[in-house]
Amino acid sequence: MGIRLDRTGGIGVITIDRPEKLNALTLAMYDELGATFAEVQGDPRIGVAVLTGAGERAFCVGADLGESIPALTEERFDISEWDAAHQKHSTLEKPVVAAINGLCLGGGFEIMLSTDIRLASADAQFALPETGVGVVPAGGTLVRLIRQIPYAFAMDLMLRGDRIDAETALRYGVVNRVVEASALHDEAIAVAEQLLTKSATALATVKRAVRALADLPEPEAFRLEAVLGQQAFASDDAREGLAAFAERRPPRFPSRGA
Repeated sequence: MGIRLDRTGGIGVITIDRPEKLNALTLAMYDELGATFAEVQGDPRIGVAVLTGAGERAFCVGADLGESIPALTEERFDISEWDAAHQKHSTLEKPVVAAINGLCLGGGFEIMLSTDIRLASADAQFALPETGVGVVPAGGTLVRLIRQIPYAFAMDLMLRGDRIDAETALRYGVVNRVVEASALHDEAIAVAEQLLTKSATALATVKRAVRALADLPEPEAFRLEAVLGQQAFASDDAREGLAAFAERRPPRFPSRGA
């Protein structure tokens, strides 16, 4: 039980591993997940992460109702202690691919929103049920959801809290793709492997820029975009990428240790 990190060929597979409890997160698991994201960022052997849940029934159903939720409601700790697990204020500049198998509810939904590319099994279900028990999805969702999908869809999910299926999540823009459950792991790994062929410098710049530019006034955002873009164009990866294009060969990006 806990959070598991397995490394294979430049991919770090992060597994929320408590299938007997639908991968509900204990207080310790929240800490472990935040520490694992930091480990991925600091490990030069990992270029891309895949985040999933153990078993077939659930990606993650959020905080453990027997431990984590009572600790919050009794004000024994502040929800900001989960910031690292929810990738608030994150410095992780490597792509994170979510492989969503089964139930993705509450805090599990919120953690999914912190990822970059999302694949869902055809039987996956999604919900933010917090308002039904008198709380709100404050693990990043109140900020992120309205910025990621259209207003009406976001408000429907947050206010009513009803479950939606994978195809509805795809239509809302919550996930990128729906695949058969039996193919989910392989499809997520294939996406991660494709990302490993890209410039690590460019991928990190995209993530850094998206975070930095989202809330700036347009003139300031364009100015900073030019700065970040110029840094990428002046990089060793850019020189190699352009040379490879001219020579009609696959690039060997220095950022990948080539």
